[in-house]
Amino acid sequence: MVDDHEMVRLGITTYLGVQPDLAVVGEAENGQEGVDMALSLRPDVILMDLVMPVMDGIEATKTILSAWPKARIIILTSFIDDEKVYPAIEAGAASYILKTATAEEIATAIRQTAAGESVLEPEVTTKMMNRMSNPPQPQLYDDLTNREREVLQLIAAGKSNQEIADELFITLKTVKTHVSNILAKLQVEDRTKATIYAFKHGLVKDQGEEQ
Repeated sequence: MVDDHEMVRLGITTYLGVQPDLAVVGEAENGQEGVDMALSLRPDVILMDLVMPVMDGIEATKTILSAWPKARIIILTSFIDDEKVYPAIEAGAASYILKTATAEEIATAIRQTAAGESVLEPEVTTKMMNRMSNPPQPQLYDDLTNREREVLQLIAAGKSNQEIADELFITLKTVKTHVSNILAKLQVEDRTKATIYAFKHGLVKDQGEEQ
């Protein structure tokens, strides 16, 4: 049981402790402790919170599964937003349930997960089905190389080709090639539109934000 709230751990472990077929073999209050304990004890099922100090549940899940691929991890959380659900499932969590579940439902999820099944909150199932039906489209800027991103940053800062060449210690010809590639990849006609694209997609920061 990995959760930074003592009362949550106490409530769940107390209920599980009276179940004839279940036993809590360890408790951890942050992700790093959870990783260490999971890899040491190798329990049948790991109950994992998401938002914790030191290491969050998503990172802990990744770390455990990278060292022990057969681990069965249940995400037990209060969060149902996309930013938590998708990374948790992609990290390899077998099940995803909410803390609004009853103690009996949590116990049942543990049994099912231990048996190789996946237990997902209905809303999580809906999210995953929608994601499969409408996979996220790759962004144009994903194709930019690290150097092209650097050049784009400087374009957005109003630098000329020569100034970019001087700052990056590359030739003017190389800069022109990078600029040409950036415009082609972002599907824009000129530097101004490339700058607008960069700000719109968060590739550069407005200088006013840093004041």
